[in-house]
Parts: sequence; C-alpha cells; structure tokens
Amino acid sequence: MAEPRSPKDTFITVYGRKPVQEALDDPDLRVDKVVVAEGLRGEPVRAILDAARRRGVPVQRASAHRVKVLAGNGRHDQGVLADVVAPRMEPVAAFLDALDPDAPAAVLVLDRLTNPANVGMILRSATAAGVDGVLLARRGLPSIDPLVVKASAGVAFRAPVLRAATVEEGCTALHEAGFAVLGLEAGGESLFDANLPARVALVLGNETDGLSAGVHELLDGVLGIPMANAVESLGVAGAGAVAAFALARRG
Repeated sequence: MAEPRSPKDTFITVYGRKPVQEALDDPDLRVDKVVVAEGLRGEPVRAILDAARRRGVPVQRASAHRVKVLAGNGRHDQGVLADVVAPRMEPVAAFLDALDPDAPAAVLVLDRLTNPANVGMILRSATAAGVDGVLLARRGLPSIDPLVVKASAGVAFRAPVLRAATVEEGCTALHEAGFAVLGLEAGGESLFDANLPARVALVLGNETDGLSAGVHELLDGVLGIPMANAVESLGVAGAGAVAAFALARRG
C-alpha cells in the first residue's frame, strides 16, 4: 500500500490577496481550500470569499498567527492563503515506482539554490522542454511560493516537481533506480558531446558556490556547457534552460 502523501507534496500554497484571487479566478487551477485570518474584512477579502463560494472552494478561518505559520511567510501573507493542487507534483519515490523499468527518463536536480526567481525560471524551462521531473528538496531550497510561481509565469502549478527531504536523499533514490547522476559545472565534458545514458539526472548547483560537497560525493561524473567569446559561465537559470532542452533533443 502506498504511503499517505504529505500535503507539501500535493499542494502549492499561495499567500497574499492578489495571488489567492488570481488562483481562484483561473479555471484551470483546482483550489483545495482558502484560509482567511479571523476578523479580516474589506473589499479584497469579500472578493476572495465570493470567488471561493462561486467555485465551491471551502473557506476556513484561523488566527492571524496560524495563517502566517501555514503560509511560511511572516510578512507578506496579508492574512489569506490558498492551497492549489499541483497535479504533477509527487514524491520522487512515487515517480520512480510508476516509471516503466525500460523507459528512458531525464531529471533536473536543484542543489541548494537560494533565489526563488531562478527556481521558477528553471521550472518553466524544464516544463517547456518536456523534462520528466525537476527534483526540489523540501530542505535547502526556497518553497514554491508566489515568488516562484510568478517567475515561472504560472507554470510552477503544472510543473513535474519531484519531492524529497534533501537533495542527497533524492539523488540517492535516482541513482538506485538506474539514473546516472551528473553534475553540471564549468570544466566538465561538453554536455552536447557526451554520450548520455537512457536515464540521467543533471544537477544544477547553488548560484554562488556551485555544487555542494554532499552532492559531489554522489555524482557519477561532471558535464559542462561550452562557452565562447570569453564568457565564463551562464547563470543557473540560463544553464537550466540549456540543460533542459539538451536533454529533450536526445529523443
């Protein structure tokens, strides 16, 4: 029997009046519930309550402190949040269990990125390229919040997000399922010339420090994106886009 799935592996929690209103106004999104701080009033709040009522979305009232805890953001929640169903988000173990044993697959892994905009842009690129999954650890990365959603232009809601407690745990699970886990950093063999295996996970490192020591120990090798005209490197979001489409063109 499959283990019960954590809400953190099922929903993307958006907070703030405008993001919640936008989620409720989007017919392509399924909103599980809305939580509003007790005593919160005003026209924006009434509009949210009306939109939730029209769509049949349950509304819960909670203390302002509880809303802040649920939102995970103490400054910008504005007393309201919504849990939006992310249909392609799942634990990495569930993804691997459902994968055909003989099927090729490509995954991007984000190793301790700190900028939500970079996470969002990589989710957009990977989804556009048709990558099978993007591993986002629950610890060591920004949560998928309105900043990430905005940078992805809304694609984060339907991105193929794979969840693990840590990036090391996720990489280990991928390796045990037959994936070659390869780092992407300057100086590695050209990504465009490498003979990539059928199952491959490319790891993108932190914006400042690159790949972490713990992940480096798990790698099967290192690849790089060749640079011309004395350009030293791409930003991680640019590298992620190049990597995603390089993986896509293998087929």
